[in-house]
Amino acid sequence: MTHATTRIIRDEHAALSAMLRSILLLLDVHRRQQSTPDFSALRAMLFYVDQFPEQRHHRHETELLFPKLRARTPLSRELLDHLDRDHALGERNIREVEHALLVYEMLGEAHREPFERAIARYTDFYLAHMAQEEKEILPLAERVLTEDDWRDLDAAFGAHRDPFTGHEPDDTYRALYTRIVNAVPAPIGLGPALTPGTPQRHAMQA
Repeated sequence: MTHATTRIIRDEHAALSAMLRSILLLLDVHRRQQSTPDFSALRAMLFYVDQFPEQRHHRHETELLFPKLRARTPLSRELLDHLDRDHALGERNIREVEHALLVYEMLGEAHREPFERAIARYTDFYLAHMAQEEKEILPLAERVLTEDDWRDLDAAFGAHRDPFTGHEPDDTYRALYTRIVNAVPAPIGLGPALTPGTPQRHAMQA
């Protein structure tokens, strides 16, 4: 049996992967078209990454799931320590990405490439982190945690669901969710899907 917490973590990983890949797609399309991206949409997407995955998702793993695993088994303790360091590093990294976007927006085209490199590094870092959790930590948790452990985890992880996993956003994130959905192309949002070569107006002309 797969427990609710495991499914929630996998769903949130999938939502974050889709968000990060959508950012890279947007940037790729605008680079090919030599157009300026919608900075407002990019800011909203990065703010979501900062606020939900970094602040809520990681906190639940570090403060709830990982301590229960350490209490139940000596296996993977070094990996858990590594993942905890990743969580702390991720918070610093997303700030650097957000700052790189601000520099690009304020100072212009010469700073497009540094921002693109920053978000690409962050995406690679995060995808590798999530893959380790799904390949090693979640199967271990299913083997060693007790039903009491799972009841505690399911209640905590289920209390604040990521709206990009198909759940109604709570009041705190409702406005942000709506803004992203309306501004961002499919498959994340309701805007027209972007593919390389699709004609787009320059963002400053929209």
